[in-house]
Amino acid sequence: MTYRSDLLRLLDERGYIHQVTDAEGLDALAAKEVVPGYIGFDATAPSLHVGSLVQIMMLRRLQQAGHKPIVLMGGGTSKIGDPSFKDEARKLLTAETINANIASIKRVFEHFLTFGDGPSDAVMVDNAEWLDKLEYIPFLREIGQHFSVNRMLSFDSVKLRLDREQSLSFLEFNYMILQGYDFLELSRRAACRLQLGGSDQWGNIVNGIELTRRVDSTQVFGLTTPLITTADGGKMGKTTSGAVWLNPDQLSPYDYWQFWRNTQDADVGRFLRLFTDLPLDEIARLERLEGSEINDAKKVLADAATAMAHGEAAARDAAETARRTFEEGAAGESLPTIKIPAEGITIVQANTALGFAASNKEVRRKLDEGAIRVNDEEVRDPTYVVKPGDKVSFGRKKHGMVAAA
Repeated sequence: MTYRSDLLRLLDERGYIHQVTDAEGLDALAAKEVVPGYIGFDATAPSLHVGSLVQIMMLRRLQQAGHKPIVLMGGGTSKIGDPSFKDEARKLLTAETINANIASIKRVFEHFLTFGDGPSDAVMVDNAEWLDKLEYIPFLREIGQHFSVNRMLSFDSVKLRLDREQSLSFLEFNYMILQGYDFLELSRRAACRLQLGGSDQWGNIVNGIELTRRVDSTQVFGLTTPLITTADGGKMGKTTSGAVWLNPDQLSPYDYWQFWRNTQDADVGRFLRLFTDLPLDEIARLERLEGSEINDAKKVLADAATAMAHGEAAARDAAETARRTFEEGAAGESLPTIKIPAEGITIVQANTALGFAASNKEVRRKLDEGAIRVNDEEVRDPTYVVKPGDKVSFGRKKHGMVAAA
């Protein structure tokens, strides 16, 4: 399909579009007026991770095309937890924890979006504003009648749990009703006409569209992105060391830069289109590079992605630290650092404290493989004591410093 609106052309040419509920209708609306659109983010941790980045970038593209991004924080829905494609129920969080997580997550969006009072300025809202005030019987009468349990049971996110004979609580089952209700509320409060999300949210998005049409006779739209995986089929945003967090207090800008620098060759062009603002002709040039030259494209990706999330200065520092570490064998100031007592700690403790491995067992395995070094000298003894001032290397790409407490 050839799109007339800047919004859908931009999303299409950069690879964001998987499904659209009414592509022609949305295209026509976006071509003639500012379209407020939203994505919801639950506050189940103090930071979002790279797995959420494509959604954040979609809001950025929405604003770049002249439309209004709405960041919906799930202060209400986080009290339940999205059951979509989860093997078990999420741990219930306290209101205090959720509010602290929201305050922490907010800082991420300021790097990607321009907030304000203008027609296309981003706004942030919290669904606790309306969900916490709902009265159960009136909600069931007004909203519950529009949801078919038969259809809800047919959604893949629900069927997966039931087919595996895993428990799905009534609390979790209500999540999709509340998410659908969010769209209705945002339509009323902010004239929101579009919900964006990952392909795993398609059923929930359609619920919200149909609810808004049935209750208010308002036409709204939904658009999802494809599931973002790496070339080898791995889940985007996960590494052997854990999640790639967006907040710098959860993951250093240097480690964030390294994540992008370690992108597989086959993913470089796609990730440049999705996660940077580089012009498409420049991306086409970079993805044509072959052999060792593809590493230059990976550095461009790492620089651009890190600058967007952490600022230009942090990106420059990370790139210089990487250059000195790998080209000169030096220890850069931006390397992840832990503080330890003067008497030191074992090499096993140091690697887990630096976040290089999820368990002591994994560190011992790497020691047996000869993949761990201290000050560029191979170490195999798990009782080896690391002292302040040492540089620890885990494999070829992870390096950290040990400082005095």
